[in-house]
Amino acid sequence: MPTPAQPLKIGTRGSPLALAQAHETRDRLAAAFQLPPEAFEIVVIKTTGDNRALIDADKPLKELGGKGLFTKEIEEAMLAGAIDIAVHSMKDMPVLQPAGLVLDCYLPREDVRDAFVSLGHAALADLPQGATVGSSSLRRRAQLRARRPDLNLVEFRGNVQTRMKKLGDGVADATFLAMAGLRRLGMAEVAKSPIAPEDMLPAVAQGAIGIERRAADARAANMLAAIHDHETGLRLAAERAFLAGLDGSCETPIAGLAELSGNSLRLRGEILRPDGSEVLADDITVPVAEGAQAGAEMAARLRERAGPGFFDWTGLA
Repeated sequence: MPTPAQPLKIGTRGSPLALAQAHETRDRLAAAFQLPPEAFEIVVIKTTGDNRALIDADKPLKELGGKGLFTKEIEEAMLAGAIDIAVHSMKDMPVLQPAGLVLDCYLPREDVRDAFVSLGHAALADLPQGATVGSSSLRRRAQLRARRPDLNLVEFRGNVQTRMKKLGDGVADATFLAMAGLRRLGMAEVAKSPIAPEDMLPAVAQGAIGIERRAADARAANMLAAIHDHETGLRLAAERAFLAGLDGSCETPIAGLAELSGNSLRLRGEILRPDGSEVLADDITVPVAEGAQAGAEMAARLRERAGPGFFDWTGLA
């Protein structure tokens, strides 16, 4: 077991939300093994995605390097032995891990919904014609283009504090955040209104925290097994199989949500043209054990319906 003299090193990004997630992981491990908090060391690693200039530039994620922006340096530190485990927001995680790393521990999932955030409007429906909405999420932007083509969409990046400042500066009339992040930061009141999945299907794995480790690290594997949430694992197996079947990345607007009810799993999936001109959706219920297979099959069905070029960026600035 780790000790204050030889602590287990937990790697994380340095944003307030990332640190909150790392502390939750530490506290769950400490409680599971009756260890003092000092038996764990939280190691902050700056990733490419944390570069202030990139955040301020408000450029699309696809132009900056994709989801790996938030994980590359952390995973390199783990492979080098500088940290033992890494804590990630699962919606930021690529489907495949680098050789030598494995991701098979998830904490209990938080609220999956998107949050509508504005200083002057109570809900998305209250935004006037032509209002400016800031979002860096391709999924949210495509969903908004499909539902409210009148809105003026601008790139909008940064953590909660940065985005709230941008709203205050008049960069946009509204933006969106994940309810899960706001709750973990104790800032749920920032959300003017949560958006039901029926109105805006969330990102795959939204609200889930994943903990990555070296494949050969038996100690980390045993410790993480003690805090793994089985239900979240079943849900994400279906959602990430759906994402993998679509070659999902930061360049493709994809939404997906799996929910459990007894021995059944309901999976909803959605793909959108980036300009919002077409939305293809599917909704199935299967036995829980068939969740991952159902996710892969749903992806195949939607790919067939979409045809080639569905995700092309034609006509988008």
